Amino acid sequence: MKKIIYRNLATDCVKFFLLTIFTISTIIWVLQAVNYLDFVIEDGHGFFVYFNFTLLSFPKILSRIYPFAVFLSFSYILLKYEDKNELIIFWNFGIKKIHFINFFIKVSLFFVILSLLLNALITPMTLDKARSFIRSSELDFFESVLKPKKFVDVVQNLTIYYEKKNENGELENMFLNDKSSPDESQTTIAKTGKFEMRGDKKILILYDGKTINNVNKKTSEFNFSKTDFNISNFSTRSVTHQKTQETPTKELVLCLLIINNLKKDVGNKIKRELNNCTLMNMVNIYKEIYSRLIKPIYITFLISISLLLILKSKSDHTFKAHKFRIYSLGFLSIIFLESSSKFISPDLMQNLFLSMLPIILTMIIYFYFLIALKVKKI
Repeated sequence: MKKIIYRNLATDCVKFFLLTIFTISTIIWVLQAVNYLDFVIEDGHGFFVYFNFTLLSFPKILSRIYPFAVFLSFSYILLKYEDKNELIIFWNFGIKKIHFINFFIKVSLFFVILSLLLNALITPMTLDKARSFIRSSELDFFESVLKPKKFVDVVQNLTIYYEKKNENGELENMFLNDKSSPDESQTTIAKTGKFEMRGDKKILILYDGKTINNVNKKTSEFNFSKTDFNISNFSTRSVTHQKTQETPTKELVLCLLIINNLKKDVGNKIKRELNNCTLMNMVNIYKEIYSRLIKPIYITFLISISLLLILKSKSDHTFKAHKFRIYSLGFLSIIFLESSSKFISPDLMQNLFLSMLPIILTMIIYFYFLIALKVKKI
């Protein structure tokens, strides 16, 4: 019978958690997706790139909402059971509060593992996959971002200007400036131009103009009646290199082991193969590992805070103040959790202490349960 009671209560917590995290995350995702329209409007990417990039950002939002959803779900369900006098039935049925607490601490381990999988594996993988769509993008929406009488530089090293678009869809009085090399530049002026697809390449065909080349401060020019300008040779201004937050967790851990001389790397061979593995980036790597592997441990602490609600019943005249203190402690803990990365430093020992903090805090609150319930430690 006790197993059925525990199972039903745990099921209610899980259901409300899933409802909370997906509802809040979806709202944030929709709002964030509007901001990602810049990839279409400003950076020249197509809707396929936009859709995949926004879709793959959803796991990151889930990971950020996760601690809040856990605390809110467990505290809400416990208050709901208390309001319906169901917790009193549990105690009258013979369920000891310390056993109740121990059960939910065990349940919290499931949420910790789920958070670890989300933070350490799923989120970095989906973020890197999202970035890969930008890396492979052919600027398939490039033509639409060009505006008349406006200098547009959505791609690196290239500036395009045209005066107007005629009834035939041709761009009139075009100006193009290519600075692909620091010692070279190319300026092209054309009477008209139009875009065409040749195979899978987008080509800008220019008519009646001239090109001025500047190489090592020497200038040359030639006229043309028709010439092709290959837009696909240029890349977007969007960030395409792999960021630290997109690097696999295994590579980040391996990098730190090498930097701290805990693993041999003859000739820096392994280090050269790892992305962002430099001393200058060490603090960012520490922060990323802390966010992926340490922050999920706080889930047990947050659930323990919500369990403080069972120490008093709603018939107690101090219950409202007790409830307010618990919610205040919970939300302050979430704020500290989200800002704790700022305490990460290059000092390995300081980071190790910060990594032990969630375990220390959970032990403190558990000892408080033992004292409050007058349970002897066995």
